[in-house]
Amino acid sequence: MTLEKWLADLESGHEEALGNRRYLHQHPELSYKEEKTAQYIIEQLTAYGITDIQPNFGNGYGIVAKIKGGHPGLTIALRADFDALAITEETDVPFISENEGVMHACGHDVHTAGLLSVAKVLQNNRSDLHGNVVLIHQNAEEIQPGGAKFMVEAGALEGVDFVFGIHVSSLLPKGMIAYSEPYGSANSDTFKIDIQGKGGHAAHPSETVDSIVIASQIITNLQTLVSRKVDPIEAGVLTFASVKAGGDAYNIIADTAKIVGTVRTLDAKTREVLKNGVVTLPNVIASIQGGTATTFYRDGYPAIQQSEPELKQVVKIVSNLFGEDKVVQIPTGMGGEDFSYYVQEKPGCFFYVGGNNPDIDAVYPHHHPKFKLDESCLLQSGQSFLAIVAHYLTTNDGKSSK
Repeated sequence: MTLEKWLADLESGHEEALGNRRYLHQHPELSYKEEKTAQYIIEQLTAYGITDIQPNFGNGYGIVAKIKGGHPGLTIALRADFDALAITEETDVPFISENEGVMHACGHDVHTAGLLSVAKVLQNNRSDLHGNVVLIHQNAEEIQPGGAKFMVEAGALEGVDFVFGIHVSSLLPKGMIAYSEPYGSANSDTFKIDIQGKGGHAAHPSETVDSIVIASQIITNLQTLVSRKVDPIEAGVLTFASVKAGGDAYNIIADTAKIVGTVRTLDAKTREVLKNGVVTLPNVIASIQGGTATTFYRDGYPAIQQSEPELKQVVKIVSNLFGEDKVVQIPTGMGGEDFSYYVQEKPGCFFYVGGNNPDIDAVYPHHHPKFKLDESCLLQSGQSFLAIVAHYLTTNDGKSSK
């Protein structure tokens, strides 16, 4: 009966949750600049009667709040990120972004509003809780080094037994829950290659070291790392996202060039193979032409390593709540997600809630200017979190699962 009451409370407060989501969508802020977003979150938590709120947590505007239950027990952490992207919105929603060039194009507004709605229900029913709930409102997921690592280092998970995260998806049909294992996301590394040649007149290439030619050879050769150095049954992605050299003049050979890209992998061995190739090969290739190349490589977000017992338990929980036909396992995507730092520290898992709906044109991928979600995913996210909390903090099963 406890969960039924919580879910009823959640539904009765759904209009407020929609209002929170739409306000946040209209007022997006970039990573590390989410001051007003954080202030809004704190105002809502305070209005709900939550007093244990720690602002400016970690390396920016992160927030950690705690709801203390009426009885002793476990402590569960729930996480939502709240930063937006440098994208000009092109949707037709009435609550379109009012901040030019900034957009919630990844659903973090839904994550935040969903966790706020859960916070209100749990605060109002805290006497039901056999344990505590930690609410992690995280800044700066979109730009590495991200906010999660620093929130963990600052103690966001102190005293926490389990941690859970949700991401909405515009590619997953509304009403569906999806998960992947053993990884919930990919290792997400970045690199920059600076190439030094010798510039000169386009009519006299023999007197130059052409940085553009070197760049093209580096790109072509590094692509073979995936096809020839990575085990065919393992996943590896090497993408060159930007190449810059020279200006608009047709008669100048550029003396420098810059390549920027990303490496995505799942297992540690493949990650190391690709990293080694990206770091060592460019200068070898450049030296053949008489130039040099220096690689700056950043180890980014690690892959989310799902905790098998918790993932199985969550799959069971959401299957019971929504029906087994609404819960599917999917291949691990190659996107990066800094929720991985939480599950490096504590057991937990990460899963997806569908928001795709062709009837309202909610079909575009994340990070697209026309990104849109069916707002039913807001309610379903909250329902999922509440069901997880109910299992761990109101049942004997939850208490014995530590």
